[in-house]
Amino acid sequence: MTDEQFMLIALKEAKKALKTKDVPVGAVIVKDGKIISKGRNEREKYNDATSHAEIVAIRRANKKLKSWYLDGCVLYVTMEPCVMCAGAIINSRIEKIVFGASDFRFGCCGTLYNLPEDERFNHRARVVSGVLGEQCAKLLTDFFKELREKQSRQTKE
Repeated sequence: MTDEQFMLIALKEAKKALKTKDVPVGAVIVKDGKIISKGRNEREKYNDATSHAEIVAIRRANKKLKSWYLDGCVLYVTMEPCVMCAGAIINSRIEKIVFGASDFRFGCCGTLYNLPEDERFNHRARVVSGVLGEQCAKLLTDFFKELREKQSRQTKE
């Protein structure tokens, strides 16, 4: 499968987050061309600040492989990872990150910082950005637009 095909699966996972009113971010971890885990934002669902799509997918991959070490894995995520997720990616030894939409407020895989490719760390992950970026960004933009409109209606009532 191609990067675009895996990103489409991550987008499907992101849309599932809408059911729990979470920010629609989805992630897929692939090893040897096979999906080993999926995740989506679940912060609202579990009231857990660490339940980002990437962290959820990493935890599931760790369980599946019975190892914290995710060498040879590729992470596909619809939005650029934040500092917490970038740190978890580095610590889990993921080989490559492929993301869709850049995050201009919190992105740490090339936008504000590029932690996974920083040579000061003992492990680095290659970063590929912009895969299905417009589709990923639109999902997020639509979500936040609807949220603002809903909040505006509530304040007028």
